[in-house]
Amino acid sequence: VQLQASGGGLVQAGGSLRLSCAASGRTFTNYVMGWFRQAPGKEREFVARITWNWGTPYYADSVKGRFTISRDSAKNMVYLQMNSLTFEDTAVYYCAAARALRSDDSRDPRDYYVWGQGTQVTVSS
Repeated sequence: VQLQASGGGLVQAGGSLRLSCAASGRTFTNYVMGWFRQAPGKEREFVARITWNWGTPYYADSVKGRFTISRDSAKNMVYLQMNSLTFEDTAVYYCAAARALRSDDSRDPRDYYVWGQGTQVTVSS
């Protein structure tokens, strides 16, 4: 199973980026696909997740209303559309896959057993 994240880059505050995660190696039926981020000196932080079957999204409060997670099951792709970016969004962004979550509102990265390599997002203020 492999996840390949892409789409990061340098953007000015207020701008937008769309991250992509290409999933391969198996079917992801019943999986939960998540995006996390990690800034220098900080712990890995939950950003958003989506259920593969139903496309049900769930967001961290810090990105709600600005970020949108989606998936294209036919292409085995997961996306993170990021709008109104701020300096605080600067981080390496990772996509990840989980078979199950420890709770309905879990944001725990330990739920995820497959991780992509990360893509750098830098927002200039």
